[in-house]
Amino acid sequence: MSCHYAIVPAAGSGSRFGSDVPKQYLQISGQPLIHYTLAALCRCERIDRVWVVLSPEDQWWDTYESTRLGAKLQAVFCGGATRAESVSNCLAAAANVLNDDDWVLVHDAVRPCLSQAMLTTLIDELADDQIGGILAVPVADTLKRADADQRVVSTEARERLWQAQTPQMFRYGLLCKALAENPEVTDEAAAIEAAGYKPRLVRADSTNLKVTFPADLRLATLILQERR
Repeated sequence: MSCHYAIVPAAGSGSRFGSDVPKQYLQISGQPLIHYTLAALCRCERIDRVWVVLSPEDQWWDTYESTRLGAKLQAVFCGGATRAESVSNCLAAAANVLNDDDWVLVHDAVRPCLSQAMLTTLIDELADDQIGGILAVPVADTLKRADADQRVVSTEARERLWQAQTPQMFRYGLLCKALAENPEVTDEAAAIEAAGYKPRLVRADSTNLKVTFPADLRLATLILQERR
């Protein structure tokens, strides 16, 4: 049977957030944001190992007591300049562990509200899929295209548009090949698409938000507090 492995690229600085501390280390109820992200993956019995990919210059990881999440979690200091590079470096480092048919789930370090229900749905719905797929939500708001002066140029049709989330789950062999051929992509699904495949969309919900701006951190805090 295929095994499931999770990769959390966490080498970024989070410059858009406007903080001196990388946003994955900002605090939510006394724990760094990344704790909740990793805890959700480590808690899933169907995931065999979780790799968090850190920058070789990371100054914050050792101040966090990660051992409380158990032996399933392993930190690797091979992060690159981009998400794709970090994921590719981790895949290469784990080449002696993974088989081509094993599943790899790549999850954003700053997406801390992933529920076990969403994770289980993703794994179940893709179990027999030949390609893999991603968590996503249908676009609900009206979309406007702007010009350089932030004036509306047009209204875009939102039918069949989805907002991509993570985890994004693909076979190890296929993902390695796709990323090697398309290193400029911003997520794994885009690499798979560029390789000529069509990833499946697995419906999630808006609570699986990515923390990009300060307001997102406040919302994530409320979601996590309500679940506790």
